[in-house]
Amino acid sequence: MATPALKAKELGNKAYKAKQFDVAIKHYDEAIALDPTDITFYNNKGAVNFEKGDYEAVIEVCLKAVDVGKENGSDYKHIAKALARVGKSYMKNDDLDKSMYYYDKAIIEHRDPTVLNERSEVLKLVKEKEKLSYIDPEKSQAEKAKGNEQFKQGKYAEAIEFYNEAIKRNPADHVPYSNRAACFTKLMEFGLAMADCDKCITLSPMFVKGYLRKAAVLKIEKPQEAKAVYEKALELDPTNAEAKQGIHTVHNLSEILNQKTGLNWL
Repeated sequence: MATPALKAKELGNKAYKAKQFDVAIKHYDEAIALDPTDITFYNNKGAVNFEKGDYEAVIEVCLKAVDVGKENGSDYKHIAKALARVGKSYMKNDDLDKSMYYYDKAIIEHRDPTVLNERSEVLKLVKEKEKLSYIDPEKSQAEKAKGNEQFKQGKYAEAIEFYNEAIKRNPADHVPYSNRAACFTKLMEFGLAMADCDKCITLSPMFVKGYLRKAAVLKIEKPQEAKAVYEKALELDPTNAEAKQGIHTVHNLSEILNQKTGLNWL
């Protein structure tokens, strides 16, 4: 036979399912008053407050649930649930450090797959926040300038390090990708150069130099693709001498390849 506390809990559950949140809280408070040792009453109240968006109330009641659970030897899964809900509430309040802290405490109690996934999402937010906090366009420009100086001296590996930092400081700026691509090309790291050219073009489709550098990577082994990229550069800048010369060079390379292989490369 259900105790008065459990009856109050059931009334709270029915109100919760009906989205009558204030009524549900009233019944859970009654259950807690009748039996303050049952962690599930606190957890259920925390769930209602979470649905209401009252995250401070969630944190308060769920931390109380943890204390009650530990004092009364409750199932570790219930304790983990309370801790995870605290972590989720801190996440909603954009306090990601505390969110991670309580998710970690929850996982120590019980490695619930859902909680592990939630923690992973918070970790992504933490990393993204750190990344955004690092962005500084002015410092990016300074690092890019240092890279340019190294490039002029033929110190391509050193220049790459400065361009790496410039990109971290302002990943939306297309120019450091283009400059780094030039370094990779000099070092014959053509795969890395191509990736940077593509990123540069994605960020700034009207930036002619991005196409010229991509064509320079392609022209040795893929002259037909290089020709198309040079032609795109000419669409953007019909007077561009480098693009015109590039098409001429690709044509000559194709003639050589045709003679050697008997294939029509263009």
